[in-house]
Amino acid sequence: MKDSLRQQFDRLGFRLAELDTILADGSIASDMKRYRALTREQSEVSGLVERYRRYQAHEADLAAARDMLADPEMAEMAREEIAANEAALTALDAELQLALIPKDPDDERNAFLEIRAGAGGDESALFAGDLARMYLRFAESQGWRTEILSENVSDLGGYKELVVRIEGDGANGGVYGRLKFESGGHRVQRVPATEAQGRIHTSACTIAVMPEPDEAEAITLNPADLRIDTFRASGAGGQHINKTDSAVRVVHLPTGIVAECQDGRSQHSNKAKALQVLQARIQDKERSERAAKEAATRKGLIGSGDRSDRIRTYNFPQGRLTDHRINLTLYKLGQIMDGDLSDVIQGLLAAQAAEQLAELEAGRT
Repeated sequence: MKDSLRQQFDRLGFRLAELDTILADGSIASDMKRYRALTREQSEVSGLVERYRRYQAHEADLAAARDMLADPEMAEMAREEIAANEAALTALDAELQLALIPKDPDDERNAFLEIRAGAGGDESALFAGDLARMYLRFAESQGWRTEILSENVSDLGGYKELVVRIEGDGANGGVYGRLKFESGGHRVQRVPATEAQGRIHTSACTIAVMPEPDEAEAITLNPADLRIDTFRASGAGGQHINKTDSAVRVVHLPTGIVAECQDGRSQHSNKAKALQVLQARIQDKERSERAAKEAATRKGLIGSGDRSDRIRTYNFPQGRLTDHRINLTLYKLGQIMDGDLSDVIQGLLAAQAAEQLAELEAGRT
């Protein structure tokens, strides 16, 4: 391990002791925002320090094993100890370098998933329905909870637009961190159900994945900047949903951003959810603008997440999925459309980690 890394971990050890002292003072709990931030930092730092101490323990064991080589009766055992400790040090070194990569504070948040049909007419809406099913099945496999907030159903099936809230807890949390690279243009190549002559068509959808705003940190919306309309929800839902103006649409006048919710029967509940989506879209717009500025000087492998970027192609005749950002091609499209997104997501996360590690190494030299 490089000396620069050791110094970083030594500083983290001092920081952990400092955090333990601060949190031992009961008065800190009176400021809940600061208390949450400090306990989150303590949890992250303690994990890093614990791994670094394990690394140091293996280094000590390795040195002791090498000393044992001089004793003929202990040489065989010493060689086994050396091999085991060297393997453990290699694995821990990789873990510790990855752990130092700056984390996006939004990664642990719940997320809003927005799917919109694009070029391709009815076939695009059908593809949007297929993508919705794929993401909902993946969410189910992760133990996440999903809630459809708004849907605009196409006449032939599928969706013109769909907004879903996805929530995860504890070890199964990190919804935004797992799905954030799904934002962008998704292209499909297949023979549509409406095509009589068997010709392959190309159509597209756009995906936007937005972190759910923290209530304590959410932007404050000026009521004067909002236009709130109520209307009758469309689609399935029985007599009640068609007879009451329970659906809510909110327009943010300065930006023209619109959000609506028609899932619940309560107008008050739908308004609250629509405002949440609106805040997420406004923050997503600000995030995209910042990413665009950064991209002017540095273009990462993953891209900015701009929904105009074509990120992926689903080729049904060949059973092939291709993610163009990392040149990943998988011939298991049927499984992927059934919600098996793990290989795709792991590939994207690994590419991001490699890119960030390269940047950290460049910064240290």
